[in-house]
Amino acid sequence: MSILNRVIDERFWSHRQRSTSIAGVAAAELSLLIFLYRVFFNHYWDWDLFAVGLTFAVVKLAMMTYFYLTA
Repeated sequence: MSILNRVIDERFWSHRQRSTSIAGVAAAELSLLIFLYRVFFNHYWDWDLFAVGLTFAVVKLAMMTYFYLTA
């Protein structure tokens, strides 16, 4: 890891963290939107998509609470 730290500065790690977070939020929102579309228009409950969106929401809220309480 120290070799990477010599080549890559902290801006790279910051951009990587933010882009990964945004990608995760976008993927979770997309899964929930597809779930809702299928429920309302196709009358089909796709529990896999719901589980992905719900897992994201639970983990996000749990981590926000943890960071708030420990900071």
